[in-house]
Amino acid sequence: MAASLLIDLDSIDLTQTYADSDAICRVNPQGGPMQQIDRIIWHDEAITQGVGIKYVRDDEFWVPYHVPGRPLMPGVLMIEAAAQLGSYLYRSKIPNLGFVGFTRCTDTAFRGQVVPGDELLVLCKEVESTKRRFVSMFQGVVAGRLVMETTITGMVF
Repeated sequence: MAASLLIDLDSIDLTQTYADSDAICRVNPQGGPMQQIDRIIWHDEAITQGVGIKYVRDDEFWVPYHVPGRPLMPGVLMIEAAAQLGSYLYRSKIPNLGFVGFTRCTDTAFRGQVVPGDELLVLCKEVESTKRRFVSMFQGVVAGRLVMETTITGMVF
């Protein structure tokens, strides 16, 4: 697992918006309560690295049920946020693809809690990509703290 962040967040203006929620939905099929990335903040020119954000709200469908009285964002939703950022970047780099789903999730670690009110920054760094699939490393960061990391393989179906 990474000892440092995949992307130097001090070099990025985190107030910027490259793609808002509507723009993300035009690229990714997930919407409504399953949209787990609210905004794309930045990506590099080659679209091999990117940063997105998930605003963890207290009205999310899981809040009353995932540890009642002490809601914790499920790890699977953190992974889903990463997969959605990766899919968005991949589909932006190689447009007009069919459905892109993820086929593998490896080297996953949860290093902190994510709760309503948090802003989960999702960092992505591509390891490899072809016209059929991508492999990217991801990290989740809350208030400068690494809370999640994983590697995801996505594929065109």
